[in-house]
Amino acid sequence: MKLSTPVTIAAPRRPFSLSDKIVLLGSCFADNMGAKFAAAGFEVCTNPFGTLYNPESIRSAVERLDSTEPFGPADCVEMGAGAGRICSFSHHTSFARETAGEFLEHANSELDKAREFWRSADRVILTLGTALVWYHDGRAVANCLKRPAVEFERKMLSVSQIREALQEIIEAHPEKSFTVTVSPIRHLGDGAHINTLSKASLLLATAAAAADYFPAFEIMMDELRDYRFYADDLVHPSTAAVQYIWERFLETFVSPSDLSSILQNEKESKRRAHHQML
Repeated sequence: MKLSTPVTIAAPRRPFSLSDKIVLLGSCFADNMGAKFAAAGFEVCTNPFGTLYNPESIRSAVERLDSTEPFGPADCVEMGAGAGRICSFSHHTSFARETAGEFLEHANSELDKAREFWRSADRVILTLGTALVWYHDGRAVANCLKRPAVEFERKMLSVSQIREALQEIIEAHPEKSFTVTVSPIRHLGDGAHINTLSKASLLLATAAAAADYFPAFEIMMDELRDYRFYADDLVHPSTAAVQYIWERFLETFVSPSDLSSILQNEKESKRRAHHQML
């Protein structure tokens, strides 16, 4: 008896190896997978600007990593809703600090470390969350920082615009191997139909990208098609779902010769985490 629809995963051009240096950029599913990579013993840099949900913000992040420009006073934005903290439109609110000086010190420290890692990284995983983008004065923002909605304009990127953003990143870095995936996390603020249109646009664009594709979205929709595989918010994958998707990644995208070492690294990571809780 079959209880799910198995998803066929195309083999990557080159399997992942423990010797790879990997940068992950994108939605909070990238954070989930980044933690799995780190626990498995891979050398990783995950979301050095915080969570990035849309392709335009990911493209801007890569442009910043490629440049030599630091964040400056012009990037500092006071958060709204009485937060009384400073962040930037390039960062997730987890980067917010009490003063502009504290924010810039932290943001540029993380940027310097990420740039150094980025230059030597040979693998990049881009995880796309939504095709919907908020713009402030014509510039795509990574986060609206709780500021009034009237300050922003929102658009859904077309398939060609998403494809262009991906191709610009990939073609500018021929020394790196790219893997793209669509996040299984649901964005339901505008309803299920808009979320479906958004995900469909992302899927169509990734199909034309010159990169390997890992079907995290399809695994969640077909192999794990049950609310017991979602967290309590019914939007994010549960811990069990993330683990299942990670195991599917290991069995199809990672060199078999590294699997025993990865298993041992994961055991050691769990042991360290347990001791830290005692």
